[in-house]
Amino acid sequence: MYKKLRTLKTIEESGAVLIVRLENADVAERVAEAAIAGGFRALEITLSIPGAVDVIRRLSAKHGANGVAVGAGTVLDEHSAYECIRAGAEFLVSPQLNPDMIRTANRYQVPTVSGAYTPTELVNSAEAGADILKLFPTEAGGIPYAKSVLAPLAHLPIMPAGGVTLENVGEWFAAGVVGVGVGSYVTKAWQPDGDFNRVTNAAKEFLSAVAEARR
Repeated sequence: MYKKLRTLKTIEESGAVLIVRLENADVAERVAEAAIAGGFRALEITLSIPGAVDVIRRLSAKHGANGVAVGAGTVLDEHSAYECIRAGAEFLVSPQLNPDMIRTANRYQVPTVSGAYTPTELVNSAEAGADILKLFPTEAGGIPYAKSVLAPLAHLPIMPAGGVTLENVGEWFAAGVVGVGVGSYVTKAWQPDGDFNRVTNAAKEFLSAVAEARR
């Protein structure tokens, strides 16, 4: 199977992308490892983390052969896109439409998740060649907004990033999204006492809820 299609299949089958946006590389890597142990197969390491590219490189080298897709998030330009691809990123995520980022990714056959909010932005992102459309920001409009957007644009592969919880994940899928992005519920589960096993357990719980929602 083509590498790009394999990555997209991993994201589709998983139904969830873990958004790892934390204060430093060490914590981010520990959280990612714990989440992988809990079943996550698609993880976005955001470039807002100092040393994020090195984290992507290490995680990709360690887990790529085992079917785990490690991607880069907050990719804002062509230079960052190429740097992440060279480090082994299997997909690229941006908070906005950046045609240069998408063009670079397509040149090297790496899937893109492009941020958009309005119907115009979503359609423009699809026309620019994005593989998945990241509905962002989602907290304001939430599920009702997603339903409204997907009514005329049901053919677009839309994935919300933010505002997805264990309790409402079923409603998101019922609205018609192809997958969900989740962050704090899993990535910050260790904070009460520093126990990263909590991340693994939270990952299992969330993925179980996703699987139930998609039945």
